[in-house]
Amino acid sequence: MTISEVSKKYNISADTLRYYERVGLLPNVARTSGGIRNYSENDCNWVEYIKCMRSAGISVDALIEYVSLFRQGKSTIPARKELLVKQREQILARINELNEVLARLDWKLDGYEEHMLKF
Repeated sequence: MTISEVSKKYNISADTLRYYERVGLLPNVARTSGGIRNYSENDCNWVEYIKCMRSAGISVDALIEYVSLFRQGKSTIPARKELLVKQREQILARINELNEVLARLDWKLDGYEEHMLKF
């Protein structure tokens, strides 16, 4: 797939895809003889994974570390798991914070309902 096809499929700009490749999040994407990026299914799997993790709030730096460890092979499995566990804990903390905000917002909205009934 070309960069524009991947960009459309995953709703990520071509500039972002180039950036991910430049900082080491994506493996060296193969190129055609004309120099055009040719994303493989494996490359697309990485794009999908990165997009998912970024949408969860995981930093680019944490993902770069994970990818670097992944490329070093099986000996890094414990370190990769530890990194993912830490990221999971951070996501759970954010979910809890958002649930608290949601509960407060619901309380506020309930108050509006009571006020509306008075008028």
